[in-house]
Amino acid sequence: MDRSATEADMVHQKVQAILRGLDGQHAALHSDPGMMRWTLHKSLDRNPYSGNIMVGVLIKELEKAELGDNLHYIIPLLHTLMYAITKAAYISDELYERVYVFCKKILTLPKPYCTIGLDYAQKIKTEKKVPGFSYQKMVVSEQNLKRQQDFQQQDKVLLFLDPGLVSEAVCNTLLRETQVCQMSHTSVLCMHYVITNSIQAGLGNDCDIALLQRVLENQTTEEVELWFQEVLSAVERSEQEGGGNRRRHSERLREIYDKIVTSPQEEDPESKLQRIPLPSPNISVHLWTDDDQLWKELMLFTHETQATDGEIESFKMPELAMDSEGNEQNRISVWSNDSGIERDLPGAEEKEPAKLHRKPCIKKKGPDLDSAVLLQNLTKAPKGSRTGTLQRLSGQSTEVSSCPDTLPTARVIVLGDDRALGRLAKAYYSFRKREARRPHRTLKANLQFFCIPVHGEQADSMSDTEEAPSEMHELSKYLGQVDPWYDRNINTLCDRISRIALMPLCPSRDAASDPFILDVASYYLRYGLQPVYFQIYNVKIHFRDLTLEPVEDVFLTELKVEMQDCAFAKLNTMTRKKTVADFRGAGIQVHYKKALASNRGKDASLVLRSAGAIIKAIPNKDSEDLVCLNICTDEPVKSSSGRSSLGNSEGRKASSVQMRSLELRTLSLQLDKDSRRTYANVSSFEVAPCQEPGYSLQKMRASRVHGDGKEDGGLSRYMTKSLLLPINTFAGIIQ
Repeated sequence: MDRSATEADMVHQKVQAILRGLDGQHAALHSDPGMMRWTLHKSLDRNPYSGNIMVGVLIKELEKAELGDNLHYIIPLLHTLMYAITKAAYISDELYERVYVFCKKILTLPKPYCTIGLDYAQKIKTEKKVPGFSYQKMVVSEQNLKRQQDFQQQDKVLLFLDPGLVSEAVCNTLLRETQVCQMSHTSVLCMHYVITNSIQAGLGNDCDIALLQRVLENQTTEEVELWFQEVLSAVERSEQEGGGNRRRHSERLREIYDKIVTSPQEEDPESKLQRIPLPSPNISVHLWTDDDQLWKELMLFTHETQATDGEIESFKMPELAMDSEGNEQNRISVWSNDSGIERDLPGAEEKEPAKLHRKPCIKKKGPDLDSAVLLQNLTKAPKGSRTGTLQRLSGQSTEVSSCPDTLPTARVIVLGDDRALGRLAKAYYSFRKREARRPHRTLKANLQFFCIPVHGEQADSMSDTEEAPSEMHELSKYLGQVDPWYDRNINTLCDRISRIALMPLCPSRDAASDPFILDVASYYLRYGLQPVYFQIYNVKIHFRDLTLEPVEDVFLTELKVEMQDCAFAKLNTMTRKKTVADFRGAGIQVHYKKALASNRGKDASLVLRSAGAIIKAIPNKDSEDLVCLNICTDEPVKSSSGRSSLGNSEGRKASSVQMRSLELRTLSLQLDKDSRRTYANVSSFEVAPCQEPGYSLQKMRASRVHGDGKEDGGLSRYMTKSLLLPINTFAGIIQ
């Protein structure tokens, strides 16, 4: 009893430290709440009995937070609680009931509390009936373990590292951690984990898990796979049965346990709960050297999952009739353009009626069916995705997926700063264009994006006006403002990953013992399921050289505009003395549409003398709720002493912008703070919200039928117009 009280006191202290960190009280802490959360969960590995204690402390703090109106505690504590339940060795029915009652209670709160509460209430209801179900489902999908059922959910985690933005030390560290974890958690070991965890969660101290582990270690791979399939079948059968028949589920597991442990080995009279690891997801690390690499990896994932596609498996070629002159089967084409009716078959009048049969063919899909597939795939974006709406409405997950298990999931993690996210937006736009053109040949999966900020190379080939490190993480900084748990767990990795990568390797330490970076990334993948949507913007660039065709590109965070002198302008310099404005400024004409919450913005135009401008797409703070562009121009200002200097004008909010130079000087554009994405000798450019490629294609088709295409017609009226990039967080946008 004293040991349990001491353990509960230690857990309570760690939880209180996490809550103080959420209140901003960092002075009294030696580490941030993200590190405290990690050490709290690591205590489950040291003492399997601490699961009940930890869940009891966390649910008590959640009940106090709900009564005390400390809503900012609820989501961090809920995610911590669910991770503890998944990883715990055994949880009592009383605690399951308390957690379920609390999750139902917060359904009366606004989003995202009620959204997350509903999701967890459903999971707890299943977990109470079938203990260990969450662990089994997580490991089977993340490790892609083979199943005998017709349907097999598959997950693919792709980690992209841009070697031009991420240091070599960071790349090597992540490669080393992922490789060591994959080698230490093989498929057979993961099957061991699923078998032992399911039986221990269902039977508790009524079985000898240590004995079960020893028996499984001495069995062959085929025998382990057989027991694995039996456990999966028993768990899924219990989950599908109506009612909460926990006793029947325990009987099934007891039968499997008795069949595995058949040898007359001595069982420990005082059976103890055993530590069962939760392996990290199978993460594949890719050096991002090719712009089309994301598309290629997703296509490879498509081919890997085609064998489990229900549409493909449902079509089976029937046995073909034998030819009358021999034993060879008649060859019938798979693709057909005919109706399939016997009297319409070519040469039907010459054939005997007995030999006529319907061809087992697949009707080739035409443009209408392609449009239906596009409509199904592209209407899942949140409503209100137009520019000028409120970010808390368009940037927040509005619903829980009704069928999350029907499709495989491709999760893309991008490490880096805003430059890497800008490159991701461009790759995502390219992928959606291919998807719109060939909807039946592209990825049929849930596509999710995750952002982990990391400082880029210090010796980057940037201009003299190099951005400060904090300015290179505007998007992740905004995510941290709207979701404090993302800020405490993910944003803190920005400095920590760089420090860990520079630490020398300890030869005596096991590399797989405490993979902190991989553990936090796994926690983010499993519980960061609420996306925040960001508008992608299209820019059309016109050059001074009229022989060059206009170029189109996209950006996510900002577009930087600078004045530059044309080569012929320098040759024709005048002898008169120039002012600062002559050197640093030039005439620019700006046309823009004002962004208003009512989405009734008016056109505006101005001419000014400026040395440059920055067009930002990410709000500077969470209080700026409008989805729009913020235009800041660099204009020369005269001081009281008569000297000219450069100052930033007040930002103008716009939904679209057109800008052109009025003099011989041309413009230089830099997209997403990336020096590799720079355009020089630009005469003018246009910025507007990037449209969904599927919507653009359907609108073009409708314009051919219905006229000029100014109004949406056909399927385009039901489709999402703007292309949004979803970045997953733990809570979405907290209002």
